[in-house]
Amino acid sequence: MDNSNFEDIIQFAIQREEDACRAYGEMSEIAETPGLKELLLELQAEEKKHKELLQGITSEDIGNLETHNVVDLKISDFLTEEPPTPDMSFQDLLIFAAKKEQQAVELYSSMKAAVNSDELKKMFDFFLEQEKEHKLKLEMEYEKYVLDEG
Repeated sequence: MDNSNFEDIIQFAIQREEDACRAYGEMSEIAETPGLKELLLELQAEEKKHKELLQGITSEDIGNLETHNVVDLKISDFLTEEPPTPDMSFQDLLIFAAKKEQQAVELYSSMKAAVNSDELKKMFDFFLEQEKEHKLKLEMEYEKYVLDEG
């Protein structure tokens, strides 16, 4: 594989993870709802781990990435997101964050479709699953705290 192409793709993915990390951090700073700040900081830490993994990844490392199928509850697929505000409800935050993770899934899916390299496809599969796991976590929280209370 062309090494410059690999580096460009990695840099793009790192930028995406930095953007997600920054967004969760900004939301955590304005969060006033109990429990919301902690959830946002946890998501921020996970995005930071993704960035760190990408920063150190080599084409040889990709062969060692393990992938598995992640269930998609699709709960947030049918909900409308509101822009984040300091007084947003826990429910609105879960929807907003799940939609953000779905956008990441779609981005990595399109990037995977755009490359010919099997190792890059495998890397995108790995990151797709990471973002799907975030969405699943958020939807499970939604199911637990919103749907079960309703």
